[in-house]
Amino acid sequence: MDFDQAIGILNRTLVEKDPDTFSSFWVLKHAPQCYRFICKNIRTETGRIDWDRVTFALEKKFQRRWMPGRKANSPAPYEDPSEVDAVLNKYQDKLYVFLVPSEQGDRLIRNMISISLVRLAQYGNLSAKQEAMKLVGYTIDGWIERYRFMSRWQGYGEEIQKNLERCIRRYRYTGSFLNYLFRTLQYAGRGLPPVYECSLDEPVAAGSRKSRLEYVYEDDETNEIRIHRG
Repeated sequence: MDFDQAIGILNRTLVEKDPDTFSSFWVLKHAPQCYRFICKNIRTETGRIDWDRVTFALEKKFQRRWMPGRKANSPAPYEDPSEVDAVLNKYQDKLYVFLVPSEQGDRLIRNMISISLVRLAQYGNLSAKQEAMKLVGYTIDGWIERYRFMSRWQGYGEEIQKNLERCIRRYRYTGSFLNYLFRTLQYAGRGLPPVYECSLDEPVAAGSRKSRLEYVYEDDETNEIRIHRG
């Protein structure tokens, strides 16, 4: 049996049984030969069973039905850069995909890297969380520049970080993490007022010869910067 054969058997079993949800235990019960193959051959860079790779290859209607096992307690945080290196070394010449993915293949690799780092972060690896936030941050910057509705996030760097952290913590679905993050930011950004940034060299009003800088002064008592309203 190879990977494609295992996925074919699992897809047919899912079509036949049509469960509302399924898990690794469900696979063991209804497709034991697939389960044994997956456990032996489909592993992440750090040695865990790579259920993300398995479920991502299934028919789309079944992907969202996947229910990963729930941990009884939150994992203890730890730092292990070697786990991060194991992921990044595999794609060392492909990290540009977070900046300028040029084709669908690049987007697929970007998704694989981000999911690997997110899963490590969910296991408690703070090094992976930091790396995921850094790399995905480049992609978010690209979205803000490219999409008008995403440009509302300009100037809300702290809120972006909070939403990204929440998505890393809550991500369950085995589909694209970046799609999940994109939709989260899209919906969360609808109520954001635009942050207007202006230069102090601009005129204070249309046709005025005075710049905004001429109205800025330092309060002698508080040493605070204030704007003269008169």
